[in-house]
Amino acid sequence: MFDLLTTQNLIALITLTSLEVVLGIDNVIFIAILAAKLPEKQRDFARQVGLGLAVLSRVGLLLCLGWVMRLKDPLFTLLHHEFTGKDLVLLFGGLFLIAKATYEIHHKVEAHHVREDTGRAPASLLWMLLQVMAIDVVFSLDSVITAVGMSQSIPIMIAAILISVAIMLAFSGAVVRFVDQHPGIKLLALSFLLLIGVLLVAESFHHPIPKGYIYFAMAFSLGIELLQMRAEHNERKHAPPASP
Repeated sequence: MFDLLTTQNLIALITLTSLEVVLGIDNVIFIAILAAKLPEKQRDFARQVGLGLAVLSRVGLLLCLGWVMRLKDPLFTLLHHEFTGKDLVLLFGGLFLIAKATYEIHHKVEAHHVREDTGRAPASLLWMLLQVMAIDVVFSLDSVITAVGMSQSIPIMIAAILISVAIMLAFSGAVVRFVDQHPGIKLLALSFLLLIGVLLVAESFHHPIPKGYIYFAMAFSLGIELLQMRAEHNERKHAPPASP
């Protein structure tokens, strides 16, 4: 027990926790998008279960570390490109994100005029959780492989995962409500998922795109959107009253 409480392990824990929080942003946004389609009384439960599944998938992959690392072994060659198990997971996960984000953007932009009372049943909680489970594996694989490169201590990695998910759980409710209340932010979140999907597909073909570029672009776009929201709020606040 006390062997783990070394300066090196504490630094690794803080670094890994920060990294897990950053990598978990993708997960929180994906869960926020899906949870918004559920009946309101199910949204908090779905968010909590979704993040709980993220913990299980990450810890499960850590406990199967030997199998995870074997995913880097080549399986077959196609068009002079060697595909590994990790490549296939990233490829299908990226294509799923691209398809899901594209569908949601189309629905948001083109079908916004459709009323919610047209008889369409609300999204299924089970279907939402199945999608979260599928994408959790993709995000967890990236997270676990990155963590292994930074620390060789399984307890430290598990502790970092648990702390990071607790942090995300504390703030995810506010993120879900904020995304749900602001259509512009929701479109930005969907475009972010689209970019992450492209990033995963590129990485599966061994053409990695630094995530820092994606995060910077999204942070910049979010800043502009927040300024626009602030400007619209001030215009409404100071607008002269409508004449009768």
